[in-house]
Amino acid sequence: MSEEKGFFGRLVEGLNKTRDNIVSGMDSVFGGFSSIDDDFYEELEEVMIMGDLGVTATYDILDDLKEKVKERHIKNPADCRELLIESIRDQMSVGAVEYEFEEMNPVIMVVGVNGVGKTTTIGKLAGQYHAQGKRVIVAAADTFRAAAGEQLKEWADRAHAELIGGQEGSDPAAVVYDAVAAAKARHADILLCDTAGRLHNKKNLMEELRKMNRIIDREYPEACRETLVVLDATTGQNALQQAKEFKEVADITGIILTKMDGTAKGGIAVAVQAELGIPVKYIGVGEKMEDLQRFDPDQFVKALFTPEEEDGEKE
Repeated sequence: MSEEKGFFGRLVEGLNKTRDNIVSGMDSVFGGFSSIDDDFYEELEEVMIMGDLGVTATYDILDDLKEKVKERHIKNPADCRELLIESIRDQMSVGAVEYEFEEMNPVIMVVGVNGVGKTTTIGKLAGQYHAQGKRVIVAAADTFRAAAGEQLKEWADRAHAELIGGQEGSDPAAVVYDAVAAAKARHADILLCDTAGRLHNKKNLMEELRKMNRIIDREYPEACRETLVVLDATTGQNALQQAKEFKEVADITGIILTKMDGTAKGGIAVAVQAELGIPVKYIGVGEKMEDLQRFDPDQFVKALFTPEEEDGEKE
């Protein structure tokens, strides 16, 4: 449990700026109104949208809050705080089934634009799976970015994962073909595929992903498939736009939010799920291997809304 506690502590710390950005604004609304009326809801709406929770999530959460206020005959704005937290948590719930793929010999395609921490994320995931006793193979199918292969090799070595790579500029689909053959021959538990992050040329990216997927379908039909998009939380609404664009070219099954530490835009974790209907599955709050963890909405909301002076007591 100590590592989990450590992660929770880092999450609390990492969400400091987001807390200043969102929670303090919400609290001033709860404390600044004497009755629950349209102005009260309007102020809350503004704080939430400005805090990167996104329009869809904000409206859904506020509709839910209004319903609860009505049902429970709440009159005091301050009593809405817990209800709002509850509504935000519900908005982000991740079913237990969302992680079943980890036990099903999956092929995990990892997509995302360059600079979001994709390669690092793959290395951290590989390390986590290895720590669970799994045999992991990593396919270095981002053959376009200079040094992507070396960077991934470094992470794969740290994660005790086997790397299958190609020459710079070689066909990414050929790398995936070799990696699938290796995964089957060596009875790997998990195959992680890095991909080139080029959204500006969507047609090429789409063709490339399609080609890789065809190879996996043909050569490894029994594999469970997962496609995760890596988003940089510091980019706020831009991350949401990227996710929408990747959704157009790939069957995205989950979101990995990186760089949650030190950004004021952590509200994006709520927005992406509501806007896209795709769950946030992993969240990263730092550079270390253990700084990437499964996303836990209860933990996230608790870390976000726990006043700092209570942190010590609660943990």
